[in-house]
Amino acid sequence: MIKELTCINCPLGCSLRAEVEIVDGNPVVTSVTGNTCPRGEAYAKKELTHPTRIITSTVRVHGGRLAAVPVKTASDIPKEKIFDVMEVLRGIDVNAPVHLGDVVVENVAGTGVAIVATRTVE
Repeated sequence: MIKELTCINCPLGCSLRAEVEIVDGNPVVTSVTGNTCPRGEAYAKKELTHPTRIITSTVRVHGGRLAAVPVKTASDIPKEKIFDVMEVLRGIDVNAPVHLGDVVVENVAGTGVAIVATRTVE
């Protein structure tokens, strides 16, 4: 089967065509064309076999100048864990001050990835 993707690794946005076979119930990328650099091939393989995402959101802050602080995952997480991560974040409240880079949640939703603040809230 042929899958078409647009690479998101740089502003070029290469149009990729990937040939995918199902082996033992799992997708296997056998070829990628259309990429102008090796990152495009790596992106297509990862996106078609084990897609991941960086999550950005906000959590409530008590006693701060702002009512919420923006947060993000410290690295990408499996795409199928997005809703689990958002459910955890819905229940999080932090007390001011919160500083840029502070870990708000360790190992969110069992992903092994931390949630970190992306702004300081005094």
